[in-house]
Amino acid sequence: MMKNLKYSYWTSTIEAFKKNKLALFFLYTIIGLIAFIIIQPYLPNQKSPVAIYIDKATGFQLINRPPSKEFWFGTNSIGQDMWARIWAGTRMSLLIGFTVALWENFIGLMVGLVWGYVRRLEGIISTIYNVLNNIPKTIILILLAYTLKPGVLTIIFVMCITGWLDTARLVRNLVVIIRDREYNIASRILGTPGYRIAYKNILPYLVSTLVLKISLSIPAAIGYEVFLTYIGLGLPVGIPSLGNLINEGRGYITVASLRYQLMIPAIVLSIITVSFYTVGNAFADASDPKNHF
Repeated sequence: MMKNLKYSYWTSTIEAFKKNKLALFFLYTIIGLIAFIIIQPYLPNQKSPVAIYIDKATGFQLINRPPSKEFWFGTNSIGQDMWARIWAGTRMSLLIGFTVALWENFIGLMVGLVWGYVRRLEGIISTIYNVLNNIPKTIILILLAYTLKPGVLTIIFVMCITGWLDTARLVRNLVVIIRDREYNIASRILGTPGYRIAYKNILPYLVSTLVLKISLSIPAAIGYEVFLTYIGLGLPVGIPSLGNLINEGRGYITVASLRYQLMIPAIVLSIITVSFYTVGNAFADASDPKNHF
């Protein structure tokens, strides 16, 4: 006799995601990386990412020392430990990436739902969107980063100010497609509140899209941080980040013995980007109900 199995959306999504072994590998990579950068400062024999180390015999800075037992990733041009700076920079860049991704996608979701569902506000929100969207994002990033005081909050604010536009537009288009389906029209006729229809009938269809957007927004935010640092408008040099590390290391691209100062942070950035992209795509596919059977 067959058991009466009850369908669970999230259980089916997780089961579908588990079938993708490559995505599972990259998910474990992300979890392992985040866990490591959190505990790394508390491990034995860890050095400060901002301290300048001096050779006791000569009294000079330990400048551009190659990787060794004492300095696992070597030192930079002023004698700072690259191992500590790599993980401190990864920690800072991921903090910026997660904050920006969650904020801009949350705002984009809220604006997109209202934009697509509340017809009387559609014209007003469309006008605001068109005005902001027609200003090149790069120009806004540069102007705000140039005029505001450099710092972590400034970088986050600069990226969030227009980052929600793409998500809002995407959500709005999906809501317009879904809102007039028969079951939603029936719900409105029966007097179901609009917020409940949006939460129960529309939002579940947006999960896969939002997951993919968030997973892509994290490496994109880190990429913008690298770009702003490259043009001299990023975080102050004293704050380790992947952007600062790559900017410092690019000057040694032609020096074979010092190329590690660019290659190591670039490899870490590449691992983060590929991991989030793969996991996001796999989870977006798994969250589609059509793939649950």
